[in-house]
Amino acid sequence: MQRASVLVFAGSDPSGGAGIQADIEAIAAQGAHALPIITALTVQDNDRVYAVHPVAAGIMLHQAQVLTDKIPIAAIKIGIIASKINAQAIADWIISYKKNHPALPVILDPVLASGHGDALAVENAAEALLPLLRIATLITPNLPEAAALCTNTTDLSAQAQHLFSYGARDIFIKGGHGNANVITNSWFHQPHTTQGAAQLNTWQWPRLEGAFHGSGCTLAAAIAAQLANGQPMSAALQEAQLYCQHSLAQAYSICPGQRIPDRKPTTPYSA
Repeated sequence: MQRASVLVFAGSDPSGGAGIQADIEAIAAQGAHALPIITALTVQDNDRVYAVHPVAAGIMLHQAQVLTDKIPIAAIKIGIIASKINAQAIADWIISYKKNHPALPVILDPVLASGHGDALAVENAAEALLPLLRIATLITPNLPEAAALCTNTTDLSAQAQHLFSYGARDIFIKGGHGNANVITNSWFHQPHTTQGAAQLNTWQWPRLEGAFHGSGCTLAAAIAAQLANGQPMSAALQEAQLYCQHSLAQAYSICPGQRIPDRKPTTPYSA
């Protein structure tokens, strides 16, 4: 049986908790297949990032071209990109590829820093992301990332409207960095036919005790895989959140500090 493939651009995490390692596991758990292209080599453990080394753009694009010359892809997921050069190169390649695949979903997880606040790019990460914001169909910031990308407002609806201006039709703002006992995730959808009238759906999840390494990567990758498998956006978001919540509830430790989500497949998913 042929599986749907997700082309992934993301950084490598040697701790195995986040980045492209998390993406591979989360995509496989949805029954899809990851085609992982490493954008950066990082020096990090399960808590801190100590250095980021971007991979040469030419190597990434050569890999992408060889893969897509033979393998059909059903979604693209983008994590950390580490440099403006890499962001522009990936954006240009996707624009070219989508000329023949206009409906291909592009999921951008706009990772600006680690959970501890350590930089994940060699330049200003928010500025580096601009070319990718313009080609994403779904953007999945957490609360600090949404605030950094939309510096003039802290209102979620206004932030979504700002991010819509780049061209995305779906904005999913994750509420895990809030302080409430319940986490609220907000999906804003901009219909093609109703400019300025974004639709809002929310999900609420109990806040789990402790801190986790790679939760955002896990969720965005699971959404990409669900879309690759043909799910509509609403169902993809629902199933990916259920899967991510279960992965966090079953998280394990490898040492003191942030725990690692247990990303094994779960059928059926349970909250």
